[in-house]
Amino acid sequence: PHYPPEIQAETTLINFTVTMMGLEDQLLNLVVEKERPDLAALSEDLVQQQNGFTIKMQELEDNILSKLASAEGDITEDVALIEGLEETKKISDDIERQSTLAKKTQADI
Repeated sequence: PHYPPEIQAETTLINFTVTMMGLEDQLLNLVVEKERPDLAALSEDLVQQQNGFTIKMQELEDNILSKLASAEGDITEDVALIEGLEETKKISDDIERQSTLAKKTQADI
């Protein structure tokens, strides 16, 4: 729709268009919920787990950036920083493996 500039400047248009993929996912979830409540619960747990992974990865990224920003001198000689980066890498790899497994399980559902 076309609105005059003074209305466009004071409002925000939100597109609530529903996609076929979105409808398909919603209908599939409803069918699974009716026919296999155990799979629906597992699917919900996987979604929550994925959200937790996303949050944890963001925290790790912020932590790395904070450590790098506050590092003084030659960062290659900062043992605590390097150990922290290695630990973050291990956690990140573990999250990636679990995330891949969760995506596979979600696709199987």
